[in-house]
Amino acid sequence: MSVRHDWYQSETKVVITVLLKNAADKNYAVEISQNRVHMTADGYELDLKLLHPIVVERSSHKAFPSKVEITLAKETGVRWENLEEKSVVVAAAPVKPKTKNWDQLVSEEEKIDEKEAKGETALNNLFKKIYSTSSPEVQKAMNKSFSESGGTVLSTNWSEVGKEKVTVKPPDGTEFREWEK
Repeated sequence: MSVRHDWYQSETKVVITVLLKNAADKNYAVEISQNRVHMTADGYELDLKLLHPIVVERSSHKAFPSKVEITLAKETGVRWENLEEKSVVVAAAPVKPKTKNWDQLVSEEEKIDEKEAKGETALNNLFKKIYSTSSPEVQKAMNKSFSESGGTVLSTNWSEVGKEKVTVKPPDGTEFREWEK
């Protein structure tokens, strides 16, 4: 049987409300001790280990049509943070998070991309790799030859490209035309 309970407190008492309809018909019983409250009814049991001690002689319980109200007299006027005593959990040693080698992960992804690349994508990846791992002189030669030839020549030799303007060399079977202005 699923029964809810709630509680509130004043300076001198703690009141536990158990929402149990017709408790008297369900043979309810309440046992109150200095550190514990135990209530039973047909198909229901509530066992609370109290946070602070109470005065048993001044505590009581009463059944109403929709609930059972258990009034506990506080031994001291201390404010209770919780109704029940929390069980102490011993914390395990903190687990050191695994560190990831992001450079290795990126290089593995790049290798996968290289293997999966085909056609023009593979060629572009090759040029990117050559450009990114080259010296500034080689990069300068690649930029100059590509831009001056209209994308028809790509050279990595700066001593050759740096002397004069790179001429346009279209692929065999095609001709180069200037854009009409």
